[in-house]
Amino acid sequence: MPKRYASIWFYHLLTDWMARHQPDLRAIPFVLSAADHGRMVVKAVNDLAQEKGIFPGMVVADCRAIFPDLRVIDYPPQQAEKLLNALAEWCIRFTPIAAIDLPDGLVLDISGCTHLWKGEKPYRDEIQNRLRQFGYQVNIAVADTIASAWAVCRYGKSNLIVEPGEQVSALLSLPPSALRLEQSIVEKLEKLGLQHIGSFINMPQTALRRRFGMTLLHRLGQARGSEIELLEPVQPPAPYEERLPCMEPIRTATGIEIALQQLLETLCRRLAKEGNGLRNCTLNCYRVDGNIQKIQIGTNRPSRSTAHLFKLFQIKVSQLEPALGFELFVLQSTIIEEISMEQEALWAESNNDDIEAIGELLDKISGKVGQQSIRRYLPAEHYWPERSIKTSTSLVEKATTAWRKDLPRPLHLLSRPQLIEVTVPIPDYPPMLFRYRGTIHEVKKADGPERIEQEWWIEEGLFRDYYCVEDQDGKRYWLFRLGSYHTGEPKWFVHGFFA
Repeated sequence: MPKRYASIWFYHLLTDWMARHQPDLRAIPFVLSAADHGRMVVKAVNDLAQEKGIFPGMVVADCRAIFPDLRVIDYPPQQAEKLLNALAEWCIRFTPIAAIDLPDGLVLDISGCTHLWKGEKPYRDEIQNRLRQFGYQVNIAVADTIASAWAVCRYGKSNLIVEPGEQVSALLSLPPSALRLEQSIVEKLEKLGLQHIGSFINMPQTALRRRFGMTLLHRLGQARGSEIELLEPVQPPAPYEERLPCMEPIRTATGIEIALQQLLETLCRRLAKEGNGLRNCTLNCYRVDGNIQKIQIGTNRPSRSTAHLFKLFQIKVSQLEPALGFELFVLQSTIIEEISMEQEALWAESNNDDIEAIGELLDKISGKVGQQSIRRYLPAEHYWPERSIKTSTSLVEKATTAWRKDLPRPLHLLSRPQLIEVTVPIPDYPPMLFRYRGTIHEVKKADGPERIEQEWWIEEGLFRDYYCVEDQDGKRYWLFRLGSYHTGEPKWFVHGFFA
């Protein structure tokens, strides 16, 4: 299949974007400016400012002399790249390969896509009309090569769809700058009277190389198609992704659930063939007005149970706002894990395993309250109490060491010990009183000390002497003294609370 490319040029990318967010700017001339070598220089203009004779690169002071009422707004750095990435992602509904073309364009590989719109002209018109409805002034050209599509898009006057094999003919009447050459090379060509590409495209390559270097030959080769020009897609295809375009926009929750069910069944069949299960999944919903909405789920264990995954998504379907309707659904999973034979057998037989039931219950709870609200902890091989536990993201992960059970440990351990004031009768005794958060606690019972030192290969420091104490109200605390009275004035901390 011959390659076909579409080049999209946004005349006033950033000013159109600014006018979308501030509609009052559409009726006035304005520019975006930034400091450059001590001067404020225009970086972008809208069409009304351009009609006044103001162009990018001009000094703001000169622009105000031309049009005193000109509105000047700070230029948002790196916004063009962010915006083009978002627009390229939006264009994925028209082609799987879309790349940004800084500073103001996109390039689409449309090979094999245009027949879905009954031809290249309806395909081009659909993209152009949709973008113009969003408020962007665009021009789109189609050709066999990226270079020729770029040139015709920005310098072509009439026919913006170049017939296959005719890219050279389309370039003949265009200026040398249409080849994306450096300004110095363009000036040399114009100085020699070579005002159009057709005046030098058929010259001997040795003469062109001797006078203008390899850059000109390289650009000519890209335009003809004799040299390859690669694209860098903004979003490579996800390894586990299912797409469902809709003939008519979907506006109801029932319709969304039907589409979701179909996508999950297709994805789970693929996972079953490969012996895998997913740990996270995202449903991307593309609205007809260009808005993209997402809902995401996560699981504690790898799963390919369509019914279970559908229930997790069903909780969040109400978060979607269809408005005019969704025209495309994309289901993606980026975290895939292998399902063990034991788990496979449980699903095939009774599916009544406690671990499996707990995992599905936790998935449902996290779907309602958020995954960050549920934690599973395992023991870690460290002596320092706050380092002796670690979080686990899976129910099947095994502990590498046993929990400490020979000595009492608090039910609630603070992630960071809190400093307290104490009254101690003599060194190495537990405190008689301690003040915590402004309240004085009288110690009635105490047990200890238990000395805990940290590993020397991690960090050097003082040891801790821990005491289990009970105050006058029967509340029990886990306190420790950092260091010894023999080496200075130690500090006391509260580190946990017993039931």
